[in-house]
Amino acid sequence: MNILFCGDHNAQDGVLISTLSLLKNTHEELHLYVLTMQVENSNYQPFSKHAADFIRQLLVEKNPNNSLEFIDCTDLFLKEPPTANMGTRFTPYAMLRLFADQLPQIPDRILYLDDDIIVRRDISNFYHQDLDNMELVGVLDYFGRIFFHNFKTRRAFDYMNSGVLLLNMKEIKKTGLFSKVRHMMQVKKMFLPDQSALNKLAIRKRIAPRRFNEQYHLRPDTVIQHFTTSFRFKPYFHTLTVKPWDVKRVHSVLHLHEYDDILNEYLQLKKNL
Repeated sequence: MNILFCGDHNAQDGVLISTLSLLKNTHEELHLYVLTMQVENSNYQPFSKHAADFIRQLLVEKNPNNSLEFIDCTDLFLKEPPTANMGTRFTPYAMLRLFADQLPQIPDRILYLDDDIIVRRDISNFYHQDLDNMELVGVLDYFGRIFFHNFKTRRAFDYMNSGVLLLNMKEIKKTGLFSKVRHMMQVKKMFLPDQSALNKLAIRKRIAPRRFNEQYHLRPDTVIQHFTTSFRFKPYFHTLTVKPWDVKRVHSVLHLHEYDDILNEYLQLKKNL
């Protein structure tokens, strides 16, 4: 099973937690790909090689056939920076996945995961679904599906969250999807630019059930939980952001103990990052 992560040093804790959840719930070989880069004159620092090596060690201890490949995408980013969106709240590390078509190491089938995700159950059926003629598979964005719509698709709801994407790289290379998205990010300023561009330009996409990217709250059938920023309406309207690595707030704010075994292991290991 091929898994893609991207990010700077701030993603290290999340990738560790996600990896622990994959190791718990996946019985197949795991081959992780971690993309990072160096951004000059910024507050960003790349995902460290030390953290990548440590996570690789955990993978191999579980199964000697597991692997992690650490890839520096700095040169690719400098060739095609998201010029129109560099002055926004957008983090340029979010677009690193869009260079996957330029990396020969990336296999034809790969599952992209944001770093604020916990895998709760076996994802084999989702991962191995038929991808013939599909560029990607994703889940509707919990709130964005209401506010954003691509009328070309003729679907009532079609705006996907980009935090969980099963990618058919062979088809993406054929259609030039990622190349088109990178160009759009260079010339057009957008809200959530990489997600917006993917939704605008992806033609061959499949909408998967909510349980494969649960963005609001844990449900009995949740397979993958995504700790996104959400809107809450009680006791007053407000936004709520709680990330898995903020274990105290996972307990005190979300009142969630579903992942205590994973999070306790994370707390023991995090000093090694």
